[in-house]
Amino acid sequence: MSNNAIPQTGQQRERNEQAEEDKTPRGPLQTSHGVTTIDENVVAKIAGMAAREVPGVYDMGNAVRRAFSAVTDRIPNAQTNVAGGISVQKGETQAAIEVTVVVEYGVSIVEVSDAIRRNIIEQIEGTTGLEVVEVNINVTDVHLPDDDSDNSEAADLK
Repeated sequence: MSNNAIPQTGQQRERNEQAEEDKTPRGPLQTSHGVTTIDENVVAKIAGMAAREVPGVYDMGNAVRRAFSAVTDRIPNAQTNVAGGISVQKGETQAAIEVTVVVEYGVSIVEVSDAIRRNIIEQIEGTTGLEVVEVNINVTDVHLPDDDSDNSEAADLK
């Protein structure tokens, strides 16, 4: 019996193996029946909601974003930007999240950061199927109890 198959070179074998790997579903979003894609803004909204649920988080984002939100919050029927303070880098199966927060005075920043990280990872992985490879947290300010009284006095003067 003669074997009519032409022997493959190493490069041809690698290409064939790579083609087979490309067909193999990677993660719960890629199945043999199709692929589900999730936009970064969806991941950012989920992460924003998860971060806001953590006790000790006063607000999200840097000073400019918070000032902009304060103005838009006064507009009737305006939607709250839950993705503010969240930056997402997403691939096909993984995501990296960066969170910018303001914490309440007196809370442990370490404990709040750990809770934010846990909650975001749990929510993103549970709802999207993406693996969260990192959650970086940037604490930009501490909300002092006096800050509320200063704002209410300014409002009383109007």
